[in-house]
Amino acid sequence: MTRIITALAEVSTNYDALFVDLWGCVHNGVTAIPSAVAALQAYRKTGGKVVLVTNSPRPRKGVLKQLVHFGVPDDAYDAVATSGDSARAAMYSGVVGTQVWHYGPVTDSRFFDPLEILDNPVEITRVPLDEASGIVCTGPFDPLADPETWRADLETALARGLKLLCANPDIVVDRGEEREWCAGAVARMYTEMGGESLYFGKPHAPIYDLARRRLHKLGNTIEDGKILAIGDGIMTDVKGAVDEGIDSLFITGGLAAAETKTIDQPDAQALSAFLDRENMDPTYTIGHLR
Repeated sequence: MTRIITALAEVSTNYDALFVDLWGCVHNGVTAIPSAVAALQAYRKTGGKVVLVTNSPRPRKGVLKQLVHFGVPDDAYDAVATSGDSARAAMYSGVVGTQVWHYGPVTDSRFFDPLEILDNPVEITRVPLDEASGIVCTGPFDPLADPETWRADLETALARGLKLLCANPDIVVDRGEEREWCAGAVARMYTEMGGESLYFGKPHAPIYDLARRRLHKLGNTIEDGKILAIGDGIMTDVKGAVDEGIDSLFITGGLAAAETKTIDQPDAQALSAFLDRENMDPTYTIGHLR
């Protein structure tokens, strides 16, 4: 059964590295969360390494710029691994062909920037849906729109037998006080309709492989038993950690705040009922990262 803690420092000495989710843990989509930043800064001062592991569809450089905008200081982390980079590597390996339809907002166009980590990347061309060999989904065109507005395009794609590359497996995020749909919701609908969706972010293995590579590039060889994964997504952050054999710290004050009745800390009974429903058992639980 999960252990409820009051501060990261209660358990962090057991770990040499942290894989930390961003949205809902370190920032709220608008600004940095001061208590989380302070906790990560304190951990790094003890010699621990922090890899930010995010399901953002953006390349790492785009996330770094976003962190500056949100006020997350660079002494709170050592490296960043994004679902976008993991998915971009797959795209430039040709998993959905070379003629792709971009399902997502124009603000995600940097997803198609050249990728330097592959030796022989395929050439990707963005084309209309009726000419595409595959779909690259970075998110809904309008994250606040009714999901039923997605169905017509997805029916066309399904009829053509196209695979959908999902750059962000998250279903929703909270931007400040507003909840938005993510690419994972589009991919889920496409799968439910009978289409094939390909995932590269949490809880799937490719992004954890990328995070380990980022950690290794820091000059560290750290066993999975000495890594703690932190996040507010029970079916992304916690499930991914469980599947990878990594201990987890579940942040209840993010996406599951209502279900766990979290204000400062989760209600123990509500938390237990929620974890039972989700069939998940994180190693530790806390209301907010601090």
